[in-house]
Amino acid sequence: MTRIRLNWAEYGCEALGLGLFMVSASVFAVLLFHPGSPVVALLPTAWVRRVLMGLAMGGTALVNIYSPWGRRSGSHLNPATTLAFYGLGKVGPVDLVGYGVAQLAGAVVGMVVASRLLGTRLADPAVNYVVTVPGVGGSAAAVVAEFGMTLVLLTVVLSLLVDPRWARWAGPAAATLVAIYIPLLAPVSGMSLNPARTVGSSVAAGVWTGWWIYLVAPTAGMGLAALLHLRRANGSHCAKIHHDARYRCVFCEWTARPGNQA
Repeated sequence: MTRIRLNWAEYGCEALGLGLFMVSASVFAVLLFHPGSPVVALLPTAWVRRVLMGLAMGGTALVNIYSPWGRRSGSHLNPATTLAFYGLGKVGPVDLVGYGVAQLAGAVVGMVVASRLLGTRLADPAVNYVVTVPGVGGSAAAVVAEFGMTLVLLTVVLSLLVDPRWARWAGPAAATLVAIYIPLLAPVSGMSLNPARTVGSSVAAGVWTGWWIYLVAPTAGMGLAALLHLRRANGSHCAKIHHDARYRCVFCEWTARPGNQA
C-alpha cells in the first residue's frame, strides 16, 4: 500500500495518457473515415487516409511521451510494455499492477469521453469505436502482425535506451513505427499493439471478436523483445521511454533499492 500511496500520481498519468490516446484515435477516425466527413469526399482513397491516420496517431504518441504526464510516468500506456519492463527488472510488482489497472481504466474512460463528444458518428460501421478486429487474412494473420509489430517496436526502443548517445531517439522511433504500422497493417490486424487499447474500444462497441489476439500477441511480442534484450545487454537504463531528470522516476527508485538491481 505504501508504493500505491507514493506512486498514485504516476498511475494517474498513465490513465490520462491512454485516455487521451483513445480520444485522439476516435476523433481522427471519425474525421478520416466517417462517410459524412468532408475529408472522405476530398480524399476518397482509403490508403491516403490511413497514412494520415498513422501520422496523427504517431503525433499523438509523441505528444504523450514528451508531455508533463508522459515524462512523469514514462508513457508506457500499454500493459504489455509495462510487463516487459517488469521482466527486465525495471518495474516493481506493485507498480506493474498499478500501471496495468490505470491503463485499462484510462482506455475505457477515454472511450466514454469520445462517445460523449462524437455521439453516433463514433458508432458508424465505418468507425465502430475504433475496434481492433482481424482483417485481411483472418485471425492467423492478425496474430502474426501484432506479434511482429510489437517485437520490432520494443526491440528498437530498448536498443536505443541502452545507449546514452541514442536514448533521446527512443520516443521518436516508437512514434515513427506507429505511423508506419497503421497504413501498412491496420487492414490486417486492426492495429492494436496494446491489450488496454483493445479493451477500451471493445467495451464501448460491445465487440469482442478475436479479443484474445490482442491480449496474447502484443504481450508475447514485447516479452520476446525483453528476453532478447536480456541476452544481449540489459544496461542501466530505466523503464521510461523518455527520462527527464526534472521529474521523479519511480523506476529508478525501485532499481536503486537493495536487491532490486536489474
